[in-house]
Amino acid sequence: MQVSISDAINQLLEVLEQDQITTNETVRQLHAKDESHHEPVLPDVVVYPRSTLDVQNILKIANEFKIPVVPFGVGSSLEGNVIPVNKGISIDFSLMNSILEIRPDDLLVKVQPGVTRLQLNKELKKYGLQFTVDPGADATIGGMTATNASGTTAVCYGVMRDQVRDLEVVLADGTIMHTGNLAVKSSSGYNLNGLFVGSEGTLGCFTEITLRVFGIPEFVTAGRALFDTIDSAVQAVTAIRQAGIQIGRVELVDEASVRQANIYNDTNYEEKPTIFLEFHGNQSGMAEDVSFTKDIFEEYGCTNFAFETDTASRNKLWEVRHSIAYAFIHGFPGKKMMTTDVCVPISKLAEAIRFARSQIEVTSLVGGIVGHVGDGNFHALVMYNPQSDEEKLSATKFNENIVNFALKNGGTCTGEHGVGIGKAKYQQTEHGNSLEVMKAIKKLFDPNNILNPGKIFIS
Repeated sequence: MQVSISDAINQLLEVLEQDQITTNETVRQLHAKDESHHEPVLPDVVVYPRSTLDVQNILKIANEFKIPVVPFGVGSSLEGNVIPVNKGISIDFSLMNSILEIRPDDLLVKVQPGVTRLQLNKELKKYGLQFTVDPGADATIGGMTATNASGTTAVCYGVMRDQVRDLEVVLADGTIMHTGNLAVKSSSGYNLNGLFVGSEGTLGCFTEITLRVFGIPEFVTAGRALFDTIDSAVQAVTAIRQAGIQIGRVELVDEASVRQANIYNDTNYEEKPTIFLEFHGNQSGMAEDVSFTKDIFEEYGCTNFAFETDTASRNKLWEVRHSIAYAFIHGFPGKKMMTTDVCVPISKLAEAIRFARSQIEVTSLVGGIVGHVGDGNFHALVMYNPQSDEEKLSATKFNENIVNFALKNGGTCTGEHGVGIGKAKYQQTEHGNSLEVMKAIKKLFDPNNILNPGKIFIS
């Protein structure tokens, strides 16, 4: 352990309690990785702040000794976002997990970063409210804010950046600042909310997050629509979007993914390109939307359209959708999963998915495709043997091909997982001269480069 780390720990012990600091190897191992395929790296020390003041003191000490600091939620990120590639301090926000204020009349809630999505919704339900961003995992609000997470409900309610009204942020030198206010809209100054959401801990550490929330819909119904081809499924979804139908969720699952989900969940869904969808609203208006959707889907060759109206069946449907990654992981023990996360203009989505499927066939690796088809974001999943250089190279090349296709067609290398380690090499191609502006902003906020170094920017 470096002398500077030892000195820093001694100073940390002066401002934190003994039980807030650990160098235990097992704990460090838990903070060395996320759910991605990237190689773990152990931090030198893990600290557990309980307050904004604790975070301020941690960052002041880290900045003084020029020690890297990496914010950590629950480790559910998928691009190595929380892996401490330069070691240093992992700040675990699990003790900062309080819901600070619920303002039902303003449709706002203020939370600490360690609050999880399910924890928040359980409390909001008492007020007839819900937090809508649903990435599948029970991620922390801090982590979701850091990566600009989205998920299955983004087509209706928007992504994380659309929900954040204000952030309390501790900068690298310990300065505490706010990025917004409680107003619905503002034309005052630069949009710092938009800058910090998605910054992946490279500009500061979030200590309070004020979010927009929504009323729970009066009625919800979900269903599955089967098609003969992915093209027809995507075209059908595009048509209902163009028709102005209010859709709560609309997800594509290809045949291979349905097959794996059936094995994992003990279901017997027909193995065809499937659209999982959900409608939110009042019962009479929803009946019209459902009827209209059926008519449109039939025009595009929908072979079966089944709805689930009771809560248990509806929850099972989305449990199946959210379990697909785990279905592949458990179905192929000893293998790792590589997940792509591109987003393209909706007009290019069918072509992009078709290209991804062809590339899976070329690699001879096992894989499937799922996607938030309503907003052009999809994930191609491939399983590879980490002990095989050939399979690892094949999976890496597959990922590169998917990303390059997206970038050439006006898309992005990551729709919701963030840049982290895996997508840093595509930033110059995607952003061009804008990348230099981003680097200058990073330098301004973090001149000593202590905040999650090695992420987003390669150099």
